[in-house]
Order: sequence, then C-alpha cells, then structure tokens
Amino acid sequence: MVSLQPRFREEQIGIITSFIRHVLEDSGYRGLVVGMSGGVDSSLVAKLCVEAVGAAPVVGVWSGEGAAKGPDYRDARGWAGTLGIELRRFDIAPLVETFRRSLKIRKDNLTTLGNIKARVRMIVLYSIANTEKRLVIGTGNKSELAAAYFSKFGDGGVDFLPIGDLYKTQVREMAAHLGVPKRIINKTPTAGLWPGQTDEDELGVRYEVLDRILLGIELHLTPEEIADQAEVDLKTVHRIETRVAAGAHKRKPPLIPKVGIRTFGLDWRE
Repeated sequence: MVSLQPRFREEQIGIITSFIRHVLEDSGYRGLVVGMSGGVDSSLVAKLCVEAVGAAPVVGVWSGEGAAKGPDYRDARGWAGTLGIELRRFDIAPLVETFRRSLKIRKDNLTTLGNIKARVRMIVLYSIANTEKRLVIGTGNKSELAAAYFSKFGDGGVDFLPIGDLYKTQVREMAAHLGVPKRIINKTPTAGLWPGQTDEDELGVRYEVLDRILLGIELHLTPEEIADQAEVDLKTVHRIETRVAAGAHKRKPPLIPKVGIRTFGLDWRE
C-alpha cells in the first residue's frame, strides 16, 4: 500500500476562502479576476472565490486563440453560468502573432511561443484588474509550483495563489467535494499552449506519482525512502528532485545583491 499520498481535508476549504476574503478586504480593491480555461484548477479557484466573496465581485476571463468555441470554452462558460459570474472572452491570437512577427520567432519554436501566450493572457487579466480595481487570482497548484511548471511572469505572475498549497490530487478531490463537474475534473491536464500539449507529457510523469514524490521531498525523506513509500523507481525520484531544485529561481523574487542596511528578499521582512 502506498503510504505517501496527499489528502484533501474539508477544513482546507474554510482556510482558503477566508484567505481570499481577507486579502481582498485588506487590498481595498473592489473585486477579483480569474482566467478560466475550462480545466479543474481554474474551475476550483472560481468556485472558491465565489464561496469567499460572492459572485458579484468575481469576473472570469476566457483567453483563447480564435473564436470562443470547443469543449474547454463550453465548460468554462457553463461553469461560470452555474457560479453566476460573468465570463469575458478574448482572442489572444492577434497579440501573439504580433509578438511572433516583431521578434522574428519561428512558428515551430513552441516553448517560446507558449511562454508568450501565457504572458499575453496575464496582460489581458491585468488590464482588466488595473482598469476595474481588481486583484488577479492565480490558478497554479503546489505540484506545478514545485516542479516549476509555469511561465515566469505568465501564469506565475499573479497577485496571489489560493490553491498554491494544494497538490493536484488534492485539487481534484476538493473540486469533486465542491461540485465541479466530473467531465472537468477528469480532463487530461493541459496549459493549452500548443495543439496536443499536455502537462504530464511535459513533466514525464503522472500527477498521482508526481505528488507522492513531492510529498516525500516536502517531508525531507531520502530518495530511497521516497522510492519505497511512493512505490516508484529511484531514477524518477532523482529526476523530480533535480527539477524541483532547478526551478527554485521561478519561485523566488528577483535576486538583489546586498549593499544596503536591509535588503528586500533577504533581511527586509514584510
């Protein structure tokens, strides 16, 4: 029996909704804006926002390429309707193409274009936030943060991350508990950055396995202990440990050389 397994606890819902409510109140802003992809993470975050502050202050944004259509858009639209929140649609294709042409990026350079898409989506969200005095809510989970599976200043560039301390497996369990439709929960996870792209193909491991390894790392277990308790080969454990360490720069604020009395990110505590 696998002994390493992150678990959802019902009290986590209250902790997160209280956090969302207090952050919004303390900010002095009027509302929240969240990118909705039709996937489980953004669907759960939208639900938690509504649970925390009600539907009226929450705006969802669909930012795809081309006309708003397809199953992911229909799921985002349907779930937004269920929650009673507005869903705005934006076609980011012209913006992405402008960057591609101006910067002379080849169309087959999928990673660079994918990062541009993620950052353009954040430009859209922050333009709404700045204009309407809203906070931008991130939808990244703990698995993605640990594995550095996000675009710096893209989906990682947000005001706060309500589910940033929940592993993907916990996200799915909480989503099911809160009534997110099964078809959304059971989708193949994808960032939607290019056709056929999936999270698990890029990560090289299923989330269920990744989360067990990450929990072992979080608990300071040795690689051998993780491999044994998570029932996974040692080579995979080492690969994930290397990925977590290599991605540290994406989880930290920009580095600053210390020349003053107190330095942000080092010894200036806020």
